[in-house]
Amino acid sequence: MEARTLLQLLVWERGWAYPRFRREYEKSAQDLSAAAGEPHLFTATVEEQTFRRWTAGRVKGLPNQPAPEVLEHMFGHSARALLGPPSGPPPGASYVPTINESDLAMTARDAASHAGDAASLSVPDMTLDQLDDDIVALAREYNRTSPVEVYRRAKELLGIAQSLLERTQVPRQRERGYLAAGQSAAVLSAICFDLGSLPAAVSLSRTAALYGQVTEHGPLQAYAHGALAFLAFWGGRPAEAVRLVRTAQQFGGLGDTAMTRLLVIEGRAQGHLGDQVSAERAVRTALEQSTGTRDELHDDVGGEFGFPLHRVAMSNATTYLLLRDADGAEEAAEQALQLLSAKPEDQRPLLISTQAHVDLARARLLRGQLDGVQAALEPALSVPTEWRGAGTLERMAAVRAGLSRADFRGAPEAIALGERIEDFTAEASAQRLGSTPPLAIEP
Repeated sequence: MEARTLLQLLVWERGWAYPRFRREYEKSAQDLSAAAGEPHLFTATVEEQTFRRWTAGRVKGLPNQPAPEVLEHMFGHSARALLGPPSGPPPGASYVPTINESDLAMTARDAASHAGDAASLSVPDMTLDQLDDDIVALAREYNRTSPVEVYRRAKELLGIAQSLLERTQVPRQRERGYLAAGQSAAVLSAICFDLGSLPAAVSLSRTAALYGQVTEHGPLQAYAHGALAFLAFWGGRPAEAVRLVRTAQQFGGLGDTAMTRLLVIEGRAQGHLGDQVSAERAVRTALEQSTGTRDELHDDVGGEFGFPLHRVAMSNATTYLLLRDADGAEEAAEQALQLLSAKPEDQRPLLISTQAHVDLARARLLRGQLDGVQAALEPALSVPTEWRGAGTLERMAAVRAGLSRADFRGAPEAIALGERIEDFTAEASAQRLGSTPPLAIEP
């Protein structure tokens, strides 16, 4: 057997088990005490656990005095050398450590102590149940909760999940903790985008993807990669967005909702690239998803993780605007608003309906219908300041730019509407994502 420290090698050479080592240690301490006239050395001793740490090389640095002095007196080597790895036994030498009942008992106690520590590193399952419930509730209330409040709650839930992960070593509980952390990070990413921070949103989506990777949770990884694709085309990188969608589609366990969401995102990305055929194919395929397959994130949790038909229609309207297809954009935006109007008023997602109204205005702007633009924008212009998300502000900026076209220049209605849009933007709680309308909303 190979010794881990010089001390262990020398102990084996002498055939010492712990009881003999302790007696020799105490005797050396007494000798030093008598020679130096230092009474405190007379009572020095060593515990079995300390002896095993010294011999096994589990000590960083030197132990407190008088241990180094006593060890050096016992073996004639420096304490640092004794606690470090041996240079090797003489050629041909072989040492077999002495094992007695004390060694066996100590091994049993160490094993029991480790198992006890592991058993204590767990959390009540009900605590994890409550965390799961809180995340589901926040995801489902996302579109009816103030963005600032969503941010506060999602940040708190992420902190709770991370704290629970530090307190448990139970594999089943750690898997739940990582999933909860990933879902919280995903919600935080979405709200950071709505509040106008693209870098924070990207970072948090990557965090969610990593948590999904740890647990090999396909739907969470797909959601996070889809979010990264969405953020990529908002950042002016549509080709990267298409690549991310392709990656997301390869994860296992995805239901129809997940695939629909990814296809809608792909359609937007292809629209940015000017690929009309691919964009329209993605839109069409998204609307045809009907295998009946569900997954636990996009369907069972739903809410912000879901992608209902009104959201599909709203996003498709934006894709058609990128393709400069006024008819397709108007039809999709009107479909989104019709689906939303069928819901009870307190269940209508304000962010989605506002964006649909602005996209409807943009579609009419392409046709030069100034009266139609103003009528479509009226509901959006009355949205409270805290609900004016970055996506809405960018869409409004596109309308404002369109009103400056030669067709409308000098028209009193266009001037007045442009000023209202500027006031709307200036009063918003969120920040625009850039100083000019990015590729994500340019028609």
